[in-house]
Amino acid sequence: MDDLRHTPISSGTGIRRGSEYLAGLRDDREVWSGGERIKDVTAHEATKRGAETLATFLDNQHKPELIDKLTYVDEDGDRVAMAFMPPKSVEDIKKRGAAYYEWATWSHGMFGRTPDYKNASIMSFNNARSWLDEGVERGMGNADFAANMKNFYDDVRKNDKVLTHTLVNPQKNYDMAVQGKFDDEVALHVVKETDAGIIVKGARLLATLGPLSDEIEVFPSTLLRGSEDNIPFAFAFAIPIATPGLKLIARDTYDFGKSHFDAPLSSRFEEMDAVVIFDNVLVPWERLFLYREPALCNQAFATTNAVVHMMHQVACGKLAKAEFMVGLMSAIASSSGKNKDMHVKGLISEVMMMTETVRALLFSAEAQAHEDQYGFYMPLRGPIDTCRNLFPKMYPRMVEILQLLGSSSLMATPAEADFENDLADDVNKYFQLVNSDARDRVALFRLAHDVCVSGFGNRQALYERFFFGPPALMASAYYDLYNKDPLIDRVQDFLKS
Repeated sequence: MDDLRHTPISSGTGIRRGSEYLAGLRDDREVWSGGERIKDVTAHEATKRGAETLATFLDNQHKPELIDKLTYVDEDGDRVAMAFMPPKSVEDIKKRGAAYYEWATWSHGMFGRTPDYKNASIMSFNNARSWLDEGVERGMGNADFAANMKNFYDDVRKNDKVLTHTLVNPQKNYDMAVQGKFDDEVALHVVKETDAGIIVKGARLLATLGPLSDEIEVFPSTLLRGSEDNIPFAFAFAIPIATPGLKLIARDTYDFGKSHFDAPLSSRFEEMDAVVIFDNVLVPWERLFLYREPALCNQAFATTNAVVHMMHQVACGKLAKAEFMVGLMSAIASSSGKNKDMHVKGLISEVMMMTETVRALLFSAEAQAHEDQYGFYMPLRGPIDTCRNLFPKMYPRMVEILQLLGSSSLMATPAEADFENDLADDVNKYFQLVNSDARDRVALFRLAHDVCVSGFGNRQALYERFFFGPPALMASAYYDLYNKDPLIDRVQDFLKS
């Protein structure tokens, strides 16, 4: 067992090509969707084009005009993704933000789980791996866990792996869940220990990009109460998607095989979500990062600053998404000539203000980046924490405004084939606008339909509402973290004056 724990993970040479990523997905992973097992996620209609999109994103890292923005040369001389760079200055934080934003613009924020999101968390955990060793002094830890994290960070960084993650146990009994207790009939838990590792059984929610990832992080929920009852549920590990006994049950796909014209977003950016089933899965000791320590598990994301670095990536993506919504609404208004209408301009200006709010919060967080307790830099938490609490309210309002602007035209959308059939003359005549021919008008409104009417678009709205968790829980946590005392003192001092 000791040999297993100290075996280093082999390193690759840095950023991958898209073809290498796709080849890596052709393994023995067990993915189910629509009542059948998907034999090859790179070929199945439910997942093929999402995989191809992500492959093109990985290829972008090699473009001469982007390589210095998206990557850096590490201490070993390997060129790796920028999200892995341990930030040592405010400028480094800004470089990381520029890379996050660039990634997000390729999908206009509609492909939420690009690799840089989880890469940021792994970088954070590695920077703070000394915290994993602190448990040893309290008799609650294992010195190997810090080494395991360093090996995993090197493995993911050097091999440019694509990660997904899962945090939440299924909820069988609400009363137990709110008490921080789990039912081992459905929740993921440790069944037994062996010389090779731990055996886990149960389910977890919800692995976005799971079917298209190389590996899955199974990290603790922040709702895990620090009691002995929760020891079987207290762990953090990462394993390949193709691990025996690991099964993914994917939702129905929103990619219906339509052309990019007919479904401009869902035909490209179907990242797929899945419930993860662990059927007596072996987790090797060297892949464990936390174990049997509910109190430490509950602190993991906050104490390592992973949540802050993840929020940074998310805020950059939300800026790209908000900008896209402004562009789409403005294009619709311009094509129809409604951009002179005061009411229309008022609606779009509301979205512009949301966009500039996100931009200002992101700027503030980066400009006020500071050194953390581990000697690395992190963005200022307050502004990006504000962003992550505001955007779940902003985005549904953006969707509503787009629906108001598009009205019935969102449904009056002929297909691409209608421009080539016997109706082509009628379509070209009756679907033109004052500033747009019929084809451009239909393309624009089909895009708007994919954003705010289609199943893909509604999944985006739901995704934004609950991205970091239930809004009430997030707002409560924000209240607890906010620096209120000086403001209360100011009020009290005024009353005494």
